[in-house]
Amino acid sequence: MEDVPENAPEHCPGTQSEQAGKSASCQGCPNQKLCASGATKAPDPAIAEIGVKLSTVKHKILVLSGKGGVGKSTFSAHLAHALASDGTKEVALLDVDICGPSIPRIMGLEGEQVHQSGSGWSPVYVDDNLAVMSIGFLLSSPDDAVIWRGPKKNGMIKQFLRDVDWGELDYLIVDTPPGTSDEHLSVIQYLSSTHVDGAVVITTPQEVSLQDVRKEIRFCQKVKLPIIGVVENMSGFVCPKCKNTSQIFPPTSGGAEQMCANLKLPLLGKVPLDPRIARSCDEGKSLFNEIPDSPAAEVYRKIVQSIQDYCSNRVTEEQSTT
Repeated sequence: MEDVPENAPEHCPGTQSEQAGKSASCQGCPNQKLCASGATKAPDPAIAEIGVKLSTVKHKILVLSGKGGVGKSTFSAHLAHALASDGTKEVALLDVDICGPSIPRIMGLEGEQVHQSGSGWSPVYVDDNLAVMSIGFLLSSPDDAVIWRGPKKNGMIKQFLRDVDWGELDYLIVDTPPGTSDEHLSVIQYLSSTHVDGAVVITTPQEVSLQDVRKEIRFCQKVKLPIIGVVENMSGFVCPKCKNTSQIFPPTSGGAEQMCANLKLPLLGKVPLDPRIARSCDEGKSLFNEIPDSPAAEVYRKIVQSIQDYCSNRVTEEQSTT
């Protein structure tokens, strides 16, 4: 639970609970007096600080999925590459997958380190207009395990949002781990004083994936996070030689298309399974440079254009209501 201190006893009701400091399980807890005073229910001052810090970021996009292994980081990386291909746009990619940070490898930045400046942590740059931040840059080895409880993960996410010198950005993309737990709640909470455009939800065609993705969609609805749309990854294999398509992961329940129709959500696109995408990620290269004429690259461009249109329309709608 996000609001349970690391040194709390078992069955702690949480610092935000009405029973904080009062329940039987609070007896003997070093935080009991503080919780009972009500001070723990006050808003985290970091929320306002992050609001000020990110006031120079025009668009904030979260990439989510209830399922692991569906290609969130791959999508986040190539969304960042595509947006940054316009040299007039400033783009940043934040990796909040604390226990499984794969963005440094995918972006070709393994071995890079974060440096401290007078205005905070300096992100690592792929290009002059594409910045990246990940806990992977803080580890001594890519094989190091991050074995942290929720509060410590949340503290790191807070630092990423508040202490990184992002500067003026057109787009900040946040790549999240699978699920609907600590990291997701922290990101939503800390960004609550800023304008978040919405979330792109990633899935694969099979029902095993869709089942967890529906939970992620419910999560977005509960926390009032707009959903930009759904992307179906690994949507058929297109043979590079004959161009025929084979269904490696059959959409037994209709795939993302049927799910989006049922839930009245936009389907942004279906990215075909292409082993060259995996290779480009392993080598830290952009698929737009490696396989620019592939069916996958073509679908990606259409998805990115839809996301850009969505963000532009939201700005227009907000301006018309003010």
